[in-house]
Amino acid sequence: MLESLITSKTRLRLLIKFFVNIANKGYLNSLANEFGESTNSVRKELNNLSSAGYLQKRNKNNKIIYKANSSHPLFKIIQKIVHKHLGIEEILESVYNRIGNVKKIMVLGDYAKGIDSGLIEILIVGDNIDKEFLDFISVKIEKKIKRKVNFFVSNKTLKQKSLTIFEV
Repeated sequence: MLESLITSKTRLRLLIKFFVNIANKGYLNSLANEFGESTNSVRKELNNLSSAGYLQKRNKNNKIIYKANSSHPLFKIIQKIVHKHLGIEEILESVYNRIGNVKKIMVLGDYAKGIDSGLIEILIVGDNIDKEFLDFISVKIEKKIKRKVNFFVSNKTLKQKSLTIFEV
């Protein structure tokens, strides 16, 4: 979806990295390694996004750390677009109110870190969760968003890096 609008793969990866989860941060070399791209292409896009005000940067231990600028007027809109692009909105709409007493829905793994790896791991915390419906709906969601989705069900929150997309 966004590939036709944002033709730079590096820029798209950076937007996903920083706007899927506000807690995500990175510096030039780590981002270049994570994306498997040259530092020059990543630097160019970081500079473009920073000068436009979409990213904030600060010095820490001789490294420039980048993160999303949550005070930018378009922050919420870009975040919603990124969530829609990744299929997170679709998952939330398909699952919520249909599977039981949901207390929390969390994205785990690569997507919580802002990496579009093709496998979205979702933890649903609640009681009386309809696992058969999750199995049924996951196939439909996967076809629609063109990514693999794994659902995990628990009655308590796990302690790991995650992105909460719904909470009562």
